[in-house]
Amino acid sequence: MEHLINNRVKNIEISGIRKFFNMVADVKDMVSLTIGQPDFPTPEHVKEAGKKAIDDNITTYTHNAGLIQLREAAADFYRKKYNVDYSSEHEAIITVGASEAIDITFRTILEEGCEVIIPGPVYPGYEPIIKLCGAIPVYADIRNTQFRMTAELIDSLITDKTRCIVLPYPSNPTGISLNEEELKEIAQLLKDREIFVLADEIYSELVYEQQHVSIAQFMKEKTIVINGLSKSHSMTGWRIGMLFAPEYLAKHILKVHQYNVTCATSISQMAALEALTAGIDDALPMKQEYASRRDYVFNRLQSMGLDVIKPDGAFYFFVKIPASNISSFDFCMELVNEAKLAVVPGSAFSELGEGYFRLSYAYSTDTLKEGLDRLESYLRK
Repeated sequence: MEHLINNRVKNIEISGIRKFFNMVADVKDMVSLTIGQPDFPTPEHVKEAGKKAIDDNITTYTHNAGLIQLREAAADFYRKKYNVDYSSEHEAIITVGASEAIDITFRTILEEGCEVIIPGPVYPGYEPIIKLCGAIPVYADIRNTQFRMTAELIDSLITDKTRCIVLPYPSNPTGISLNEEELKEIAQLLKDREIFVLADEIYSELVYEQQHVSIAQFMKEKTIVINGLSKSHSMTGWRIGMLFAPEYLAKHILKVHQYNVTCATSISQMAALEALTAGIDDALPMKQEYASRRDYVFNRLQSMGLDVIKPDGAFYFFVKIPASNISSFDFCMELVNEAKLAVVPGSAFSELGEGYFRLSYAYSTDTLKEGLDRLESYLRK
């Protein structure tokens, strides 16, 4: 009876990142630099808050939008960190990770045939949901702009069908962020246009030389901000995301969220409350360590003669493959088979990622050294 399955579901694929990770996971003696998951444990005080929630029987449904004290903490976090003021009661929703926040946003604002502009190469979690909504992803080629999404690029792709622009920064897979001037230019471009911006800021606490700036500072009424605790507090498995949007929009997104999941888990919400209050700066020591790893990896990659742009944030390098006559998938399979090293083919990040591979440095220095030694040895051959 497979012919009865929704064709849109049949026509999307499992994430290329996960497909490749699963393919090599059981290979003996493999060094994997594939997954974008912090290698730090969740902070102890946050774990204790989760345990206490269980002991205190905080194990029931919460408000659909999340515990009010958590929404207050989330709004306070954005006010203190990024100078954007949201109403905790009407403009903040606690979601099941940032992934659910992306899903419910698109399902709220997209309709059949409308277009969404996305930078490419890009995290593969946007296109499938856009297509499931019957909308059309339109890729902005950022390979010739140092992986930066510019107002000029966006302007060249806007049509009367454009409904939304996705701004993920710092970016997965490139690690590139956007600065205040660039964001102001995009906001100015969209000032008189009825186009939403989905700002995926999940890596906002992992920006190195500059301070993260949210585009919501300049166009809050058109912006849906998505964030969460997976990267900032090493809480990937707790599945807590944060969505901020103006009230006229948030009230509709909340309906989709309610019918989708009812609410985020109460136990994780209590841990998140601890993370956003007592642990508001928990990301700082992690960020310092990531910055050190970034510099080490950058120097190693440069010494190998590889074409690579130094990232502003997150924990990825997007590296150009030196051989032009091999696909990114075949290159990565050669690394697996000949060097016992796993990285992610650039093709996992749209067709515009072909010719590159992504390397995650969310691993210990020892693991990075061994992986880079294997890469260097392979390239010498």
